[in-house]
Parts: sequence; structure tokens; C-alpha cells
Amino acid sequence: MQYHLAQLNIARMKGEIDSPVMASFVARLDEINALAEFSPGFVWRLKTEAGDATSIQLYEDDRIIVNFSVWEDLGSLREFVYRTMHGAVMRQRRDWFERMEDFYYVLWWVPAGSIPSLEAAKERLEYLRVHRETAYAFTFADPKPSPEISIDIDLSGVRDGCPA
Repeated sequence: MQYHLAQLNIARMKGEIDSPVMASFVARLDEINALAEFSPGFVWRLKTEAGDATSIQLYEDDRIIVNFSVWEDLGSLREFVYRTMHGAVMRQRRDWFERMEDFYYVLWWVPAGSIPSLEAAKERLEYLRVHRETAYAFTFADPKPSPEISIDIDLSGVRDGCPA
């Protein structure tokens, strides 16, 4: 079975989405979202008919926004996050978002062709916050291999029994 990488990240805005403090972030959304969709390895992202996810509320706090997507592999997502215009924009995140004390993003493997629910994504983030990094929920700092990756060892020519 093949797997893809799902990611959820959340951020708490310094103001309402239509406030002046968020204006320069909102002005870049279409550009960054289009960049994601045309990036190698991109599979899917959560969005409304408006084309973004800023109006989707996952938490009671309406200033917490979500970004939720699926990618073919870790390398593709890492490339988009850190080595494209997305990375340059996110270096300004303190202008728009409050610092979060706990994990604010999570990665996990999903069967290729499946899209996890937003509630399932939230559960992965909560799991990561409680249990730290595991194969079930992890971050770029401690990535876990796809479940499909296995090590093939050629044992032909190895005799049975103890070699001593």
C-alpha cells in the first residue's frame, strides 16, 4: 500500500482576519495557496469556495486559523514549506500570529487516495501534544518513515544456525 503525508497547522491571529494587522498576510494568501497547488508532490488542501480555509473554524477561538493539506511525500512538503516563497512569507509570521507554546503543526501518514477529516487532523495534533513525537504524529524535527518503507535484506547465502 502506498502512503501520502498529511499535515495540519494552526495559528492564532493577532487580530480578526479583516483587521489591519492581518492585511499583509491576507494579501499573500492567494499567491501562497496557488504556489502550494502547483508545487511538485501536492495532493490536496482544505479550502472553501472562496479558495482558502480562513473561515473554517476548528476551535472555539475564532482567531485560530487552520491549514490542512496532503502531500505525496515528506520531501515535497519540506521543499514547499522551507524553500519557496512560502518560507519567506512565514518568516514574517510573528507580524500576524501569536507565539504558540505547544506544538502547532503535526504530520502523519495516510493511505494514498484518502483525505482525513478535519476532526481526525485535530486529534493528531492533540495526540502529539500529549505523547510527543511517534509514528502516529510527528514533526519535521523528528520525521517518521512511511509505513510502506521496509528494509529488504538479501538473506540468500546465509546459512541456518549459529555461524560460530
